[in-house]
Amino acid sequence: MDAQNAFDPTPGVAGELEPGLRRVVAPNPSPMTFRGTNTYLIGTGGIAVIDPGPDDAAHLEAILTALRPGQHVSHILVTHAHVDHSPLAPALKARTGARIWAYGDSDAGRSAVMQDLAARGLAGGGEGVDAAFAPDHCVEDGEVIAGDGWTLEAVHTPGHFGNHLSFGWNDACFTGDHVMGWASSLVSPPDGDLSDFMASCVRLAVRDWRVFHPGHGAPVTDPAERLRWLVEHRRAREADILSALEAGPARAYDLAQRIYTDTPPALLGAATRNVFAHLVDLVGKRQVRPLGKLESDAVFERV
Repeated sequence: MDAQNAFDPTPGVAGELEPGLRRVVAPNPSPMTFRGTNTYLIGTGGIAVIDPGPDDAAHLEAILTALRPGQHVSHILVTHAHVDHSPLAPALKARTGARIWAYGDSDAGRSAVMQDLAARGLAGGGEGVDAAFAPDHCVEDGEVIAGDGWTLEAVHTPGHFGNHLSFGWNDACFTGDHVMGWASSLVSPPDGDLSDFMASCVRLAVRDWRVFHPGHGAPVTDPAERLRWLVEHRRAREADILSALEAGPARAYDLAQRIYTDTPPALLGAATRNVFAHLVDLVGKRQVRPLGKLESDAVFERV
């Protein structure tokens, strides 16, 4: 059994991953969150909390209980504003006085094409947006956040979500939902943008990372290989879509049914969103075009 399948931590119990780093898994398992959201505690004195998680009172107490004598929460960092990552931040702030650090609110970082789709009424799908999320400090790409014996470098990695940040910690990187080992990341317009996702993969790949600590699942111990797999996986899906369109124009839902033949019916909606994300990307590459306006239920054809 590989590390991802074997990953089954007890929710609410802090586990040490390496010196200065612990993980508490939230009690929110699901087909979209695997065993639950990983909340990370960095440091030995003033603690940085990455991704407080869902609005769950038990998880809040688990984070606070994980603090050792003499420790306190000094920073609350959020990778992105999905409801399984950010909603607990205000409650944790209220209990600790720590400020919330993130790229921006739930609309921040959207590409121009996704801004247009959102303005025309396309709503997000899949994991749910924390629309009320508002950080105390908007983190810039490349900004270094320094605490008590630790530093984190913010890397803007849009794709899964426009305001998505990864955080470099020495030769480790906290990748949120951009890179996970148990599944490929959902890209669901207008919150997610596949063109941005691929660019973010390339950006992370130029660094020699030792390990990725994802938002869900076990650590990714072969970061370069995992990034290569994600890019190849997306290119294969693109090829599937282009091949399916050879039979004639089709909607994203029709293409998802043809391509995701082993997907449970409950996940077909997410698969359709992924197909639509690819179609938007292919429109930008001028390889397909919509018959009418670019929208989620449009009919697309090969160019």
